[in-house]
Amino acid sequence: MLNRMLGMIYILMNKGTVTAGELAERFEVSIRTIYRDVEVLSMAGIPVYAKKGKGGGICLTEQFVLDKMLISKQEQGEILAALASLAQTGAQHEEETLRKLGDFFKAEPENWVAIDFSDWSGRRKELFEDLRHAIIGRRVLEFDYYGQYGEMAKREVEPVQLLFKEYTWYLRAYCRTRGAMRLFKVLRMKRLNVQDEIFNVNEKRFQEPEPAALSPGPEATEITIWIQKKEAYRVYDRFDEDEITVLPTGDFMIRMRSVPDDWVYGMILSFGPSAKVVAPMEIKEEIRRRIQEMEKLYDK
Repeated sequence: MLNRMLGMIYILMNKGTVTAGELAERFEVSIRTIYRDVEVLSMAGIPVYAKKGKGGGICLTEQFVLDKMLISKQEQGEILAALASLAQTGAQHEEETLRKLGDFFKAEPENWVAIDFSDWSGRRKELFEDLRHAIIGRRVLEFDYYGQYGEMAKREVEPVQLLFKEYTWYLRAYCRTRGAMRLFKVLRMKRLNVQDEIFNVNEKRFQEPEPAALSPGPEATEITIWIQKKEAYRVYDRFDEDEITVLPTGDFMIRMRSVPDDWVYGMILSFGPSAKVVAPMEIKEEIRRRIQEMEKLYDK
């Protein structure tokens, strides 16, 4: 009976006015039972009533949804936008939930963000599908993982969350191999295998603090880079406005703080002859050393 009455409320919010006959057919009960349900709902404080005559039927007062939800139009829009965004991640059953809430709020969701986990070749889509399946289903994962210096080791983990930070996807997981929470770069994970084993998400190990940094190592250093104006599109793609100074010539002076690792050196070298490290001297010398090593490759 309760499920039937809740179903009636949802139908009335969705369609507005419905005849007793339609409701009786939908729930496979008599029309008399429907009117009895209307009386019970009315006595419980739900503003449902019957209209007689042409176009009549059973309906709710127009303001019922908003009055009962006690949230503003803006808040309703934010809820719908959040669900629409969630749908982009492949979350299960999100479309039905989104449709129901859209009917409930009498509004259309704003699809303000789209997420595509694949690369342009489309080869990585299966990897992210497996990760989503493992996280949502609480399945143990096994994979080969390449460390910072190219060493490969097999890992068995309990996946918790995908994290996007600084242009890179990470998997947050409890590593059974290391016995602690870890962050794994997704693109370093090879030969991924979703296991049948289901793990317990309520164990204390999932409450452990996150690592202090994604890439433990030296502290961040202020780096100053001169970049030619012809690289403007890349400059604004890569750096924040407060890191960029436009010089009178139209060239750029970049002041950024970062850990001087292989990624940073690779980023600087990717500008080729259009960029030069100004400071600090040790990074400038390291760039010079790497260029010399590259020259040796072409001298052979």
